[in-house]
Amino acid sequence: MSTTPSDPLAALGDLPGVADAVDSVRKAVDRVYGHRVMRRRSNEVTAEAALRGARGSASLSGADWNLEEVRRRTDFSGEDEARIVGAALRLTAEAGQLLSIWRQSPLRVLARLHLVAAGGATPDDTVGRPRLAGEPVDEPLIEAPVPGADEVSGRLEGLSQLIIAGGSAPALVTASVVHGELLALRPFASHNGLVARTAERIVLIGSGLDPKSICPAEVGHAEQGRAAYVAAFEGYVSGSPEGMAAWIAHCGRSIGLGVRESTAVCEALQRGAA
Repeated sequence: MSTTPSDPLAALGDLPGVADAVDSVRKAVDRVYGHRVMRRRSNEVTAEAALRGARGSASLSGADWNLEEVRRRTDFSGEDEARIVGAALRLTAEAGQLLSIWRQSPLRVLARLHLVAAGGATPDDTVGRPRLAGEPVDEPLIEAPVPGADEVSGRLEGLSQLIIAGGSAPALVTASVVHGELLALRPFASHNGLVARTAERIVLIGSGLDPKSICPAEVGHAEQGRAAYVAAFEGYVSGSPEGMAAWIAHCGRSIGLGVRESTAVCEALQRGAA
């Protein structure tokens, strides 16, 4: 793959194993999009994928509810776990509405996602903006050192410029880097994991890889487990070629598992069982 310094994400596609991960994801996504149910009932598959993706993302943030409880529940106020699930559901619903803004101003979208996740529950001015120097971060799953506010600002701006510039990087690579960078920075006072996984979803939709949002990577991240998620993320934080490749491969497997989930939904709809 030919790359230039202005297209740094594309260089990640040359890492060992990444091209295979990209190819595997593309083939898996094409298969589920080719399912006969998608010709007639794609909206139902999208809705179910959103629900299952939100459930998976919430589980990684500490609210490991079964799917039927998420489906049944209408009140997500009160206890911490309910608020996490509610935030994940709101973010999943919001993701598809922000595609045009994402291409022009990713930082506006990230601020909006944090506002949606908080849902008015935080009574101070930390909602909807990157944290300032000295402000604490609540992200229990990720224990890596938290970058300072100045570093966060600079790296967010750099990420934003890469997204706006576009480039030839495969969707899997871009989505993985957006997800990993937001986890590494934890730019907000809360809900960073939920926001990072939603941003990954936005990239996958907007890139054209998953335009109908039926391949919920969040399902796969949750299915592989919190320990595997953290271990792969540590590879990203290391910045080494091996670590970056491992993180991208992990994200690729997560999309593949999301595809498997939606394929099962398609099969159930075809049988009239869902």
